[in-house]
Amino acid sequence: MNPLTILGIETSCDETAVAVVKNGTHVLANVLSSSLPLHAKTGGVIPEIASREQIKSIVPAIEICLQKAGVMRYGEKTPEIDALAVTFGPGLIGSLLVGVEAAKTLSFVWEKPLVPVNHLIGHFYSAWIENLKPPKFPVIALVVSGGHTELLLAHDHGRYKHLGGTLDDAAGEAFDKTARLLGLGYPGGPAIEAASKTGDPKKYNLPRPLMNDPNLNFSFSGFKTAVVRLVEGLGKRALDKPVVADLSASIQEAIIDILVAKTHKAAGKFEVGSIVLGGGVAANTRLRGKMTKTFGDHVHYSNPELSTDNAAMIASAAYFNFKPQSWEGVKADPSVLF
Repeated sequence: MNPLTILGIETSCDETAVAVVKNGTHVLANVLSSSLPLHAKTGGVIPEIASREQIKSIVPAIEICLQKAGVMRYGEKTPEIDALAVTFGPGLIGSLLVGVEAAKTLSFVWEKPLVPVNHLIGHFYSAWIENLKPPKFPVIALVVSGGHTELLLAHDHGRYKHLGGTLDDAAGEAFDKTARLLGLGYPGGPAIEAASKTGDPKKYNLPRPLMNDPNLNFSFSGFKTAVVRLVEGLGKRALDKPVVADLSASIQEAIIDILVAKTHKAAGKFEVGSIVLGGGVAANTRLRGKMTKTFGDHVHYSNPELSTDNAAMIASAAYFNFKPQSWEGVKADPSVLF
């Protein structure tokens, strides 16, 4: 595969992310502008606020990224890149439109191919970035975040099969909502993890929905209800620091047990060479530890900073999934997107 430099754009939720990646693995520049402080006030992402902030941030983020990567010479109108890649979904429609329209415009002006990338596949490829020992196919991938909890089987680049996913809420959302109950703020995953460090994960016996079922699906709505009832039963004691620590540890342990058990079940059904863990929840150190204990050297994760939404993974996915020879002589055709 010939060396390729790709500009990636990711705006599926509240982040405005731009990156330049070479050969799908080496990050030349990675820029992220987040409206998280605004959403922390309301305990969740407000779509309209997210997209408005992205409109403000997208052009400066692209300019800064190109300069940091050293692919835009002074006075030049076209950067030294081979293609653009952009997240086309799933995500918040207003936010997606900001990134897609920016990418379509630049593709047309610079006369560079534009590669649409599925957000979930992007998380899958975060494990290839700056990794000296990349995953070996076939691969089982667990993509787990605030909006997604999915199991995929990848036979090779571009050959994916959906094995199972959440039937209702995502694991990341379960972290967010239970953290709010405990007064820990947003985002809930990091808050629960921090509070759990001094807690007892066996203090409260919380349910593990579908964990022992033969299917590969997840469900967290009933789990959230169980936590609500537990907190209501504890009354004012639920906000005492030691109790919050025990609740946090028990919540985290239950969610992680489900994720690890389902991944192990998937690996048992298929002969695979590697396990990939991606998505924002993949930054959780307890989850990483249990996955490593279960799968050893076969499990691969991204760097923690690349677990959450970022554009480097989008550029990487474009590199590995679209053959370079198919780009030769191809003119920009923005109509392939919205």
